[in-house]
Amino acid sequence: MTPADPVETATFAASVTPPLTKRGEAKAARRREMLDAAARQMAARGFAGVRLEDIGGAVGVSGPAMYRHFASKTDLLDQMLLDISRRLRDGGAEVVDRGLAPAETLEALIHFHIDVLVTKPDLIVVQDRDLHNLTPEANHEVRSLQRRYVEQWVDVLLALMTERGATLARPEARVRVHAMFGLLNSSPRLPSLDSSRLRTVLTAMATAALECAGE
Repeated sequence: MTPADPVETATFAASVTPPLTKRGEAKAARRREMLDAAARQMAARGFAGVRLEDIGGAVGVSGPAMYRHFASKTDLLDQMLLDISRRLRDGGAEVVDRGLAPAETLEALIHFHIDVLVTKPDLIVVQDRDLHNLTPEANHEVRSLQRRYVEQWVDVLLALMTERGATLARPEARVRVHAMFGLLNSSPRLPSLDSSRLRTVLTAMATAALECAGE
C-alpha cells in the first residue's frame, strides 16, 4: 500500500464539513430566518431605513440578542450579500459541471437564475441597490464572486456560438450576459404576474437577449 499524499489528505480533510449538532442546526435556522427578515425589510425600506431591532422584532428576537448573531447592521448586510453571491456562483458551477451540451447548459443556467429571482426577490433587490453599503472587504469579495458567476455564463455562451459556427468575441459575450442579468434582475420591480407565466416570459427574454443575432 502506498502512503497517502499529504497534500491530498489535507485537502480532503479541509473539504469535509462536520455535521451540525441540533444546537448548531437551530442556530443556523435562526440565522437564515433573520437574514430573510432583513432582506424583506431592506427591500421595502432600504438599508438606511431598517434597524437591527426592527429585524429582531420581525422574528421574535430582542434587539440586544441580535448582536449575538451579527456585530452590526452592516455585518448583517455583508453576510446576506455574501450568502446570495456564493449561492449563485456555486449553483452556476453545479449546472456547468453536469457536462450537458452548451444549449442545454445555457437553458439550465437561465432556469437556475430565474428560480432564485422568483423565490428570493428581496435578496435580488437588496443586492442590486445596497452593494455600496457593504464594508470594503465584503464588497471586494461579492464583486469577485459576481465576476466568476458571469464568466461561467460567458464560457457557456461562447461554446454555444462556436458549436453553431458563429463568431462572438468574449467582450461582446460578456456584454450580453450583463445585459441579460439587468433584464432578469429587474423582475422584482415589475408588475405582479403568476409565477409560472413569469418564468416562461423571463426564460424567453433571457434566451433572446443572449442569442441575439450580431451584425
